[in-house]
Amino acid sequence: MPLTVLITGFGPFPGAPANPATALPRRLAALRRPAFADVKRSAHVFRTSYAAVDRDLPALLKRVRPDVVLLFGVAARTSYLRVETRACNVRSVLFADVDGHRPATNAIALKAPAARAGRGPHALLAASVRARRVPARLSHSAGRYLCNFAYWRALEAAQASGAPLVQFIHVPMPRRAPVRPAARRRLTPVDLERAGEAILLALVSAARIRRRAVHKQHGSASRAA
Repeated sequence: MPLTVLITGFGPFPGAPANPATALPRRLAALRRPAFADVKRSAHVFRTSYAAVDRDLPALLKRVRPDVVLLFGVAARTSYLRVETRACNVRSVLFADVDGHRPATNAIALKAPAARAGRGPHALLAASVRARRVPARLSHSAGRYLCNFAYWRALEAAQASGAPLVQFIHVPMPRRAPVRPAARRRLTPVDLERAGEAILLALVSAARIRRRAVHKQHGSASRAA
């Protein structure tokens, strides 16, 4: 049975009119590699609004039934990829989404934990990106905007159902024009695609291992019964 992967990003928003997390999911879904021969990939770009995430994400999870959910967003002030290890139960009441909506409260969910930990192989993902000569670090805060909100909702759904494997990645704004040799190197769209491929490969491998473990456990339980 093939693995199914949902890859998401966000559209433009104030401060990021050209969001690198818009094109990246579609590029990764279209990659042709032997390792993806039995992997069904679906790409989706959320409108950068709370209502869009709450509307689209449950529908996508129901329709795609993914084994892996890989979410991308932009962190404009960083120069490296951030492998997010958790989503916090917080959102800013100061910054409106693209629909002009500002949350009424700081909490995403009342009477919920302060944070939800991701279950992805975080250290392995960062190492896989660095092996492609792209800088990456672990991050313990996905911010207070739509990125953190989408990560929280995806982890919330995964905890309720026992699946899928969920991971959020923040990417920097890429360089599109040549820079002086003395300037600090900025990543390019090609760098981001190379890093995204490494992350996708690592998550697919982790999902395969997870599936085999579940099947083995169910087989043992059946024999015991």
